[in-house]
Amino acid sequence: MIAIYKHSDNGLMTLAEPISGVWINVVDPSPVDIEQLQKWGITPDYITYPLDMDERARTERENGAIFILLRIPIFHGSTVDIPYITVPLGIILTDQYVITICKQENDILRELISGRVRSLSTGKRNRFVLRVLLSTASKYLADLREINRAVDTLEDQLQQSTRNKEVLELLKYQKSLTIFTTALKSNELMMERLSRSQLFKMYPEDEDLFEDVLTENQQAIEMTNISSNILSSMMDAFASIISNNMNTVMKFLTSITIVVSLPTIIASFYGMNVTLPLQNNPFAFMMTLLIAFVVMIGVAVVFWKRDWL
Repeated sequence: MIAIYKHSDNGLMTLAEPISGVWINVVDPSPVDIEQLQKWGITPDYITYPLDMDERARTERENGAIFILLRIPIFHGSTVDIPYITVPLGIILTDQYVITICKQENDILRELISGRVRSLSTGKRNRFVLRVLLSTASKYLADLREINRAVDTLEDQLQQSTRNKEVLELLKYQKSLTIFTTALKSNELMMERLSRSQLFKMYPEDEDLFEDVLTENQQAIEMTNISSNILSSMMDAFASIISNNMNTVMKFLTSITIVVSLPTIIASFYGMNVTLPLQNNPFAFMMTLLIAFVVMIGVAVVFWKRDWL
């Protein structure tokens, strides 16, 4: 799908054909879309790179066009094996257009299209790129806060858990944090290369905005590392807690089994064909029950004082 946007006083307006100073947004392009982009002079490799889910962040320059590839976060849902993943987003800067290419719909581009991003101008190509980079770093931070909230909820459940379900849920978020760490470091290397290329040194506003982007991305990296370390330690600790909880349950069940088996043992003696005390007493049955009950209570009290019950 190809959509063409141009900045106006009332926000972004949609155009049917590209003109100078527009933003061309491409999502999961079909062969027809790819052919159309090539007609507009886009290098074929720049179109296919963002569609490869394993591509790493980098920047290239060829035939006067600048290609920037970064990895952006995507939320797939809390029920999947990895809730948060990253996908490539390609940005192509030509003399006339800004082109974004991505395999999936994402919140970053939706936010740009909605008009909620201040001072977004499709004609100012460098600043447009910086807005995308800043939105990407902010999205990482927002997703990291959601991951931390989910982990806090699981932490409360794990304290009384005897199952592996909650630990496996933590493992899912550990995978997401590992993916985030790799993507953020890759984005950081790409930004360092952009900084060395002097691409954003033309205007003071762009320099300040680029510093904000670097700061946000570095904050996301540090926050991801901290969350990942905490989660790793937490998983080890809660694995021991689950084991201890299971031992407590087994200890309780074993104690109950011993206490409940005492009346059966005493009654078994009176089922033997030998002479036993009280066998001719009319109250023998009640006295046997009383003895069994007293013994059972006594053993239960001993177990309770030893914290076995």
